[in-house]
Amino acid sequence: MEEIIEETLKPILGLMHIGFKGIQVESLEDNHYRVNIEAEEPQLLIGYHGATLFSLQHLLKILLFKKAENDFSIALDVDNYRKRQEENVLQMAEQRVEQVRKANASVKLPPMSPYFRRLIHLHLAQTKFNDIHTQSEGQGNYRAIVISST
Repeated sequence: MEEIIEETLKPILGLMHIGFKGIQVESLEDNHYRVNIEAEEPQLLIGYHGATLFSLQHLLKILLFKKAENDFSIALDVDNYRKRQEENVLQMAEQRVEQVRKANASVKLPPMSPYFRRLIHLHLAQTKFNDIHTQSEGQGNYRAIVISST
């Protein structure tokens, strides 16, 4: 599947006239793939708040769906932009967990995308956070996670 991903992505980048140095495809568990593009001008592929990156990821998944034998998921990244974002969001969540533990009061995180909310919910579901409860509140673009102690 790694070769298929790379063979599908290269022509798309060529049609977009985006220069790139390389494509790394990492196979993770449960047919999940992380693809990192080393771009000459990463801002062109990332776009405003990652909009271009997420659109390209969606297009790639549609094209790969027809070629794939099994169900899969894919996370597209450019110069590890998304990976750094994920690390920052998880670090912020862990800092808020410490605040909740010290003050024994709920803390509301800033509004964020469904992707990052899900990432935080899954991260804080680990056993080392057994004393922590997460819940999403709000509507649309203002949906945010509230972290509280159980």
